[in-house]
Amino acid sequence: MAFADALFGGSTELDGVRGIRFDDAREVKAASDRCDAVAVTAVELPMLIALLRPDVLVDARMRKHDQPESQITLAPFTIGLGPNFVAGGTVHVAVETGWNEDLGKVIHEGATRPLEGEPQTIAGHARDRYVYAPVAGIFKTAQQIGNQVMAGHEVARIGDTVLCAPISGMLRGLTHDCVPVRERTKVIEVDPRGDAAQIMGIAKRPGQIAAGVLEALNERYKN
Repeated sequence: MAFADALFGGSTELDGVRGIRFDDAREVKAASDRCDAVAVTAVELPMLIALLRPDVLVDARMRKHDQPESQITLAPFTIGLGPNFVAGGTVHVAVETGWNEDLGKVIHEGATRPLEGEPQTIAGHARDRYVYAPVAGIFKTAQQIGNQVMAGHEVARIGDTVLCAPISGMLRGLTHDCVPVRERTKVIEVDPRGDAAQIMGIAKRPGQIAAGVLEALNERYKN
């Protein structure tokens, strides 16, 4: 459900669109000029901006608790997704990302809504569907998204700390094996619907957020 998998496997595909990893900023520029795939990279943002000189910059990291830096001068048009962005201040426009009636709404002036806390309820389960890292360290797992798990059974470890499935169901979210994580990072998500779980493609929430980004772009460049 994300192009981030390309960072580990070199390439991935989401709803028919390819994402390819590039480790050099010049390769990212060449790939962007070709427009035949999404360029996925871990190259530092300042280097990319200096080389690409983008017309549009979208901060889709949705870091929730972190205060984003001002980005309004980094590109002619900047869009911030999620809490703590201020349209007309830190970015040109912002898009609401919380599960509420404003999901996907384009904000042209003022701040987005603050972090609302509780995740979406699925089959009677909300925050209890998730596991948060109790300690910092290297996340280790032999599981994959889509695997069935039983409540209380081991899913992963961080050092000597065992992380178990909080409920029974299908793994919908899982930090990649051998990735370092910070304490309190969300690392496991279980969907209690079993075979009815959506683990592939673009889910409703990111789809509505993406629609908000597209709306903002259409408004900006409609002429």
